[in-house]
Amino acid sequence: MWWIFALLSAFFAALTAIFAKVGIKGVDTDLATAIRTVVILILAWGIAFFRGGAANINTLTKQNIIFLVFSGIATGLSWIFYFKALQIGKVSQVAPIDKLSVAIAIILSVIFLNEQISTLGIIGVLLIISGTILLIYS
Repeated sequence: MWWIFALLSAFFAALTAIFAKVGIKGVDTDLATAIRTVVILILAWGIAFFRGGAANINTLTKQNIIFLVFSGIATGLSWIFYFKALQIGKVSQVAPIDKLSVAIAIILSVIFLNEQISTLGIIGVLLIISGTILLIYS
């Protein structure tokens, strides 16, 4: 079941690139990021309240809060740089570089979370990096 959610995530991430490229035409990218963030804020809190997740807010630990804040900061910075890159670059080149985050996340998970990676996993990471390089220069 997790892979269905992952595929939906990839699909909506692809739509994000297309919609953003059209939406940021002639717009300050910081303003565009702020507008996008407000929409996501409303959507995320709406879903959290509707599905009952907001009721568990008092169960968050200090570590949960700290790392969710760090994740939010990283997400915000990612969006700011992504929108700027989309404004001046082609979606067909910016999106693959952005998705290089997959390979980077795998590498960081091995280093910091002690996750194991198989030989096929290593080959996959190298293929992602190679494919990204090919798409940049295509």
